Order: sequence, then structure tokens, then C-alpha cells
Amino acid sequence: MRAAPRRSAAVAPVLVAGALTGRTATASAAPQHTQSPVVKANPAADALAVVTPAQVDAAVADIPNAVRAAMDATGAPGIAVGVVHRGEVIFAEGFGVRDVDSGEPVDSATVFALASVSKSVGSTVIARAIDEGIVKWDTPVSENLEGFTLSDPDVGANVTIADMYSHRSGLYEHAGDELEEIGYDRGSIIERLRHIPLESWRAVYNYGNFDLTTAAESVARASGEDWATLSESLVYEPLGMTSTSSRYADLEKRENRALGHIQQDGEWIVNPEQRQPDAQSPAGGVSSNIDDMATLTKMLLAAGEHDGDRFVEEASLLPAMSPQMIQGSPNAWGARAGMYGYGWNVGTTVGGLVDVNHSGAFAMGTGTIVKMLPGADIGIIVLSNAAANGVAEGIANRFMDIAQFGEERRDWIDFFISVFDRIMNEPLGEFDGQNPPADAAPAAALASYTGEYANDYFGPALVEAQGDELVLSLGPTGRWPLEHWSGDVFVFRPRGENSNPQAVSQATFNGETLVLEYFDKHQVGTFTR
Repeated sequence: MRAAPRRSAAVAPVLVAGALTGRTATASAAPQHTQSPVVKANPAADALAVVTPAQVDAAVADIPNAVRAAMDATGAPGIAVGVVHRGEVIFAEGFGVRDVDSGEPVDSATVFALASVSKSVGSTVIARAIDEGIVKWDTPVSENLEGFTLSDPDVGANVTIADMYSHRSGLYEHAGDELEEIGYDRGSIIERLRHIPLESWRAVYNYGNFDLTTAAESVARASGEDWATLSESLVYEPLGMTSTSSRYADLEKRENRALGHIQQDGEWIVNPEQRQPDAQSPAGGVSSNIDDMATLTKMLLAAGEHDGDRFVEEASLLPAMSPQMIQGSPNAWGARAGMYGYGWNVGTTVGGLVDVNHSGAFAMGTGTIVKMLPGADIGIIVLSNAAANGVAEGIANRFMDIAQFGEERRDWIDFFISVFDRIMNEPLGEFDGQNPPADAAPAAALASYTGEYANDYFGPALVEAQGDELVLSLGPTGRWPLEHWSGDVFVFRPRGENSNPQAVSQATFNGETLVLEYFDKHQVGTFTR
């Protein structure tokens, strides 16, 4: 997800509130409740919202309309929605298709890539590991991850699982995503984080995938199992989440699988390069369906109980779902600050209820959200197989508005579509969307640019002359032709999870150095011959 402004495993959490092609099941009548309104003990003192049975019924009845509106607005191929309330699954249906080529329908068992909702799933794995005595939230990452350090050795030795899960390590936003994009594996990326200059430890929130992945890897090492196996043994299997996995290979083998879709020339197509996020699996590599995620959500809303038994200790789980780090100052007078727990956004609705949520997004074909009001014992899960476009967040926020206030208080679908459109199409470089200048200065002889250019973080960049063009190679898989722009400036066109269709990035030669604009946002993109 790029999070504004970068995406990758996940669009980072959206700090707000905190077209229908067919359904696979007939909408059942909204359940009729006779119980009193649900607000658990100790609600916020300024609580204005009361989640009533009638409002929940109305919110559930509106879901097909909300999905239709989202699909009409975006053309999203497939969406699945689940709702949990009072310990029951009161809605679980699919809409549209899981594959535009086959036309196979989405249902509640269709498995989607979760992207950054994986962070929230993983926080439960950590909580269970704490119950098992494997680690604690304040266990230093280096205690179980041999050789791990950061550019400040003191921070490297003492940064904890909690620090990494709340994005307060001092690493810059989305540190490591660029390395994944050019083919480095998880171990290599974690090792290379030591070359990144740090901001203030525990004082700055910078959302990322590999800070959290590093913490999860340290827990896995402490357990003696790999992360995917640990997730299965501690959470997926005991909860009966048989369609959930932290391995891409398992998703790839599912028969009832939603393929990621992207837009090409205004049409949705199956992405020929499906997102394979194993390198950052704890942060963005979980796949699941509505049925399994509803089971997990029920357990979370029950404060760690499952089928009447204690599944995870509340003392282990509660810190993850409580404010731990401020995400940023309010952007308007009287506005609430965004807060983050351990793998969860934690805020307060305008109605005064605690809101625990997380979004997930892949530019390569996924948009997801889990959103809960624990005090009202209600949660919604929305999964989509379209390149992140805000439909999941729009549907979830519309639902929660109706559940709290009896009506939608703003057009959330339109709002989130506009937010994601701005994020996903934000220019990444000076020349994005431009053509070379007509009066370009000539380049020097190609041989004067060739050679190997060193960089501790990215590894060597190799520039070779092939015929009458230069080719840039970086990392295990990064490879782009360099097109002459003007003088000693060439460009390359990155395509992938962290890019956009208009991206045109500079490769600027200056004697013995090469600066790659796309990789230099945090001043680590200079290579020396």
C-alpha cells in the first residue's frame, strides 16, 4: 500500500473516521432484534452515538446499495462484505466476479489478498506468542534476530517488537519497500535496513512494512518456526481459519480465489503480474476470505474469547488495539489526532465510540478493510479485487455511519474514491507524464556512462551499453532501458507496486556518481562508480 504518498503492501492506514455486476447469494432479510442498544461498560463520556438494533438492521439492508454505488462509480470487479454483531455473523455475501475473464462469482468463501490488513492479523499472532511465553511486546528485536542492527547501534540493540509494530523505530516511511521491488528477499532487506539514516526513535511515526516484518521475523526466530507456520499454529488452525495463509503459494492454489485487477485503457483487466508479497508477509502477505475474517473479528470483539473459551489473553491483545503512537497532529482546529496501536489504527468516531480499523491496498489489485466499534460489539470486513480505489473504506464508513446515526453523514464512497485517486496518481518524479524536450542537449558517448556504481543500501547499479542504448540493472530483478532526456540526464520508467502508470524517473550522471530519482526520495539514491 503506498500510504500517502507511497503504496506497497499496503496503502498505509487511511486516517479518516477515524456498480453491481452480480451477487453470489440472495440477500437475506435483515435480522430482527429485540435486545436493548449495545454500548459496553465505560463508554466515552462525550458519546453521542448509540448503536441500536434498528440502525444495525438498516445498515445491513443498505450494504447491497452501497456496493452497487461503489461498483457503479469505479467498475470494481468483485467485492465481498461481512458483518459481525453481538457474537454473530449477520451478513456475509459476495458481489461481482473474482475474475473478469472467467466471470466466476465472488462469494463469502472467495479468498482475497489482504495487503496491509495482514498487520492486524499478525498482531493477534504476536499476542498468542506472548501467551505462549515466546516473547513480550517490549522484547528487543535483536534479542532473537541474530545480527540485526540499525544505523544507530544503540537503537538497533534496543528497539522492541512494540516499537516496530507501532512504526516508531525512526526508519523512514516505507523503508525497505524499494528493495522488495527490485527483488531482494526478506532476510536481505532486513540486513540492509542498517544503512538507513534514522529519525528520532519513539518520537516520529513513519508507516512501513519492513519495520513490522522485522519484528515478526524476530518472533518467528524465537519460536523456532517460520512466520507463516507460526501464524498457522497459533491462530489460523485453532480458530478454524482453513482458507487463511501467510504464503503466496497457498493463495495461488486456491480454486475460489479473487485475482487482482488493474485498469488498462479505462477497462479492468486481470493483472498479468499478480502481487507476490512473501518478502513482507507479516505486513502484507496474508490471504483470507469473509468467512475466516468474520471468525477472527468475532474473537477480537469478544476481547479474545472464542466459542466461550479464552483464546488469547486480554492483557496480551489489548495493547495492540489501544493507542500507542500518535500518527500526526490534527489538520484542523478541534480535529482528533490519528493514533496507532500495534498493527491497528485506533481512534474515536464523531459519535464518541472507539474505532479500531486497518486498511490494506495493492496498486496491483487489492483494496481491503476491517473496521470495528468494540464498545458496540460490531465490525465490518470489506474485501475487493480492484487496484486500491477507496471502495472498501467507503462501504465500511457508510455502514458505520448508519449503525451509529441512522443515516450516512457524508458521501463516504465518493470521498474515499477521491482520496485514493489523488494518492495513487500522485507524481513520483519531476518528469512524470512528460515527453523529452525538443531542444535536448546531446549525450556524451555511451561508454562514458557505463560501469558499476556502488551503494550500500541498494547494492551495485550496473550500467551497460547494449547496441545504441544504455540498460540499468539494480538488485536481483531491477532492469530498465535508459532513454536519453537531455545532456547527462536519462530516464527510466519504473512499473510495479510502488509506481504509477505515468512514472518517468531521472537517472542523472555526474562524473563518478549516478543519482536515481525514483530511489532517492530519502537521499539514499546516489551511487558512486
